[in-house]
Amino acid sequence: MRFTLRIWRQDSRDSDGRLVEYVVDDVLPDMSFLEMLDVLNERLATDGEQPVAFDHDCREGICGMCGMMIDGIAHGPQRETTTCQLYMRHFDEGKPITIEPWRAKPFPVVRDLVVDRSAFDRIIESGGYISAPTGSAPDAHAVQVRKRDADRAFEAAACIGCGACVATCPNGSGMLFTAAKATHLGSLPQGRPERLSRAENMVETHDELGFGGCTNTGECTVVCPVGIPLETIARFNRDVLKASFRDTAAS
Repeated sequence: MRFTLRIWRQDSRDSDGRLVEYVVDDVLPDMSFLEMLDVLNERLATDGEQPVAFDHDCREGICGMCGMMIDGIAHGPQRETTTCQLYMRHFDEGKPITIEPWRAKPFPVVRDLVVDRSAFDRIIESGGYISAPTGSAPDAHAVQVRKRDADRAFEAAACIGCGACVATCPNGSGMLFTAAKATHLGSLPQGRPERLSRAENMVETHDELGFGGCTNTGECTVVCPVGIPLETIARFNRDVLKASFRDTAAS
């Protein structure tokens, strides 16, 4: 297979970027999208050119590192699929493919397709943990958890923090990520004591970092590679509202 790629090239945060066209030959249908980029980079390195910088790590759809916009869609055209698990057989070799980095104020471009997603780390630092002493690991079934709560926690815990929700949101909101991380902990007995303060602190940090407000357009859930549902944001918003009422009553 032969593909024409239009790839965003940018030397640094402060430099201007541009789309550069490349042609890649000998692409196998069962190659992943990242393996196809590897083929391009091997050729560029052999020719003495600078390879295309892109994030990657496990290449198993788990780590969340491989985010990029493919033809204007976060992670590409396949639903609930990370870029590293997207295969070239899903593309028409007669159509050019445009590849760009995440586009969001809190995710500045570092180089080419690599963006700085450390803003997510700041959100986690503000409340994405349990600080109450819970002792050592309990025996199995020592703490009973309702199946509904366990399912909700597992569903939210699936978030891999890739940032596709932010990149595709017209407001640049990170609420799906923030809600998933808070819901995961708040649904379990160990995380309930700090549930409201956690929600309040995390949403404040989210806003301070420059993420946009959520208007429930739902585009984030469409591109989420693990299928985090929109209801996760609704549950998180209820916790934020309860926290505000608690603060008002306390004052």
